[in-house]
Amino acid sequence: MADKTNASQGTGAAPAVDSPAAIRNVVLVGPSGSGKTTLVEALLVASGVLNRPGTVLDGTTVCDFDDAELRQQRSVGLSLASLPHDGVKVNLIDTPGYADFVGELRAGLRAADCALFVVSASEGVDEPTKAVWQECAQVGVPRAVVITKLDHARANYQNALATAQAAFGDKVLPLYLPAGDGLIGLLSQTYYGYSGGKRSTSAPDAAYADEIEELRGTLIEGIIEESEDESLMDRYLGGEEIDQKVLIEDLERAVARGSFFPVIPVCSASGIGTFELLEVITSGFPSPPEHTIPDVFTPHGVARKGLTCDPDGPLLAEVVKTTSDPYVGRVSLVRVFSGTIRPDTTVHVSGHFTSFFGEHNSHEDHDEDERIGALSFPLGKTQRPAGQVVAGDICAIGRLTRAETGDTLSDKADPLLLKPWNMPEPLLPIAVQAHAKTDEDKLGVGLQRLAAEDPTLRIEQNPETHQIVLWCMGEAHSDVVLDALSSRYGVTVDTVELRVPLRETFGGKAKGHGRHVKQSGGHGQYAVCDIEVEPLPEGSDFEFVDKVVGGAVPRQFIPSVEKGVRAQMEKGVAAGYPMVNIRVTLLDGKAHSVDSSDMAFQMAGGLALREAAAATHVSLLEPVDLVSVLVPDDLVGAVMSDLSGRRGRLLGTDKVGDDKTLVKAEVPQVEITRYTIDLRSLSHGAATFSRQFSRYEPMPESAAAKLK
Repeated sequence: MADKTNASQGTGAAPAVDSPAAIRNVVLVGPSGSGKTTLVEALLVASGVLNRPGTVLDGTTVCDFDDAELRQQRSVGLSLASLPHDGVKVNLIDTPGYADFVGELRAGLRAADCALFVVSASEGVDEPTKAVWQECAQVGVPRAVVITKLDHARANYQNALATAQAAFGDKVLPLYLPAGDGLIGLLSQTYYGYSGGKRSTSAPDAAYADEIEELRGTLIEGIIEESEDESLMDRYLGGEEIDQKVLIEDLERAVARGSFFPVIPVCSASGIGTFELLEVITSGFPSPPEHTIPDVFTPHGVARKGLTCDPDGPLLAEVVKTTSDPYVGRVSLVRVFSGTIRPDTTVHVSGHFTSFFGEHNSHEDHDEDERIGALSFPLGKTQRPAGQVVAGDICAIGRLTRAETGDTLSDKADPLLLKPWNMPEPLLPIAVQAHAKTDEDKLGVGLQRLAAEDPTLRIEQNPETHQIVLWCMGEAHSDVVLDALSSRYGVTVDTVELRVPLRETFGGKAKGHGRHVKQSGGHGQYAVCDIEVEPLPEGSDFEFVDKVVGGAVPRQFIPSVEKGVRAQMEKGVAAGYPMVNIRVTLLDGKAHSVDSSDMAFQMAGGLALREAAAATHVSLLEPVDLVSVLVPDDLVGAVMSDLSGRRGRLLGTDKVGDDKTLVKAEVPQVEITRYTIDLRSLSHGAATFSRQFSRYEPMPESAAAKLK
């Protein structure tokens, strides 16, 4: 854990509620560097939780407390901070903005009921953030836009607003206009000043009159368009002054149902806009009972209907994040969807990733009972004691030894299972090995614990290359994993060159003579065999044919020859890769009545295969993947050209939506080991891809020569 702490961090009791209606769960989404973590600090100060804000640069913020976050000065994991405002408990979920940590973002989206999209006034909106907005739109998540860093040297609020509207749509409209040391409320036509750190109200400067009138008119029209009162627009266009109270009520309803998206400008350094943002969160965003519970099943896969966000209902909660610390132990961050969690009670823990994601994940399915220990409400890394946690709230539970990220907690008498949120597929393979023999056991334990914490980390023990492969989201993700192995579990790990599982096969028919004869006094070794090897079509694997006549090779030793050939095939004959797609015919041989043995004929079989290989051309076969790249239309040419340069065979394109294309190609695996990094660079994060094994095919000689 980090040594640095924020000296101004509050350590008193956390805001406690007994009704889900008094809770708001809000996730902060936005590009890396947009100011999400600093915004949380400003809101904590505005609500009185902190006396003064910490800074990312000094490593004193509430939400960035992990060693890796302090060193990199950016968020790499999800964190929670709660605050009280106007009788409502607000759970702020800070998520990383860098693409490698999208798994943490998705966990935050699952735990929340609404989202703040944070946009820097000096930067704008990146492609991954646009994609998350579209995902939220598909499921109707209520959203608001926060434009931060108004005090930045390159800040341009108007440009940032225009960028957000272009990226998110015409229902994104500002509620306030930045002016001097404060904001002008467009509906109230009131100036909210923040000079001296306190908010005051006054009439706006007359110099802003024209701008206020234009923006206010656009805002009112946008609100009225979302109103359930169909007569409101006619009355407004007819010149009637619509009551501000009516407009605010319609605005709050539109925000809550996810059809209108207010923009709030905020300067975290001075506190400008923080009270206005808290008002939007508490008044406009919906409470947990207004949010649909994810799909629920029994552990046997039967759908369970009718559950609601009721503190008196059956217990249903989900582990959205798991962390392990050598001193504190395992801590589970849990979102409660139904029922109430109380300390010192026994709950059922269900984890069924295989049922939803197949065998290719690092989580074994499990169902078991565990006892709830201490409950707490996190404020970053500070755990504030909780007596109980009702439906709709988020808490931390200590020492759930078997619970993993994505697991469901329920009553042991009524076990339930939530369908896990969509996990992004890790596509960057990193081969590692323990630096020393003494680290091997610790490496296995460390990787097992990290996989329990992080569903986007997949651990593969490759049986062909005999390598430990970590499948990560990108280089930054792999750096964090390796750092955690070293700092938390004391394991020194070396990264090694990734070996793609190639195959060998014969390019033509050839004969081989295997002679294993040793006489060294006493019982000797004697075996001779003659074989013929010929290639078979792809997918045929191996055939062994016995054509020995006259008992040249005794019957009991013919299986020994086959066993020796198979053993040599596993080792390979050219570059050390397994051999496939051949037929071996045993033609002749010799035996000795005393010195012949099973092992001698195994040795002879292997020697015969090696001699046959020396007499003909041995081809390398490489695995080929079907690669599907979803890319913006203007980058299709660049992506197709890049795939062709990787020896890819283009299969075609399909139009997806209004502005994207799905490019399909067959590409050798050896050419795409780092494709997730290269594609992100090529497309500036706008493209995504998936891969699926297709088949093996001969590797070109120019490429194979480098490996032999």
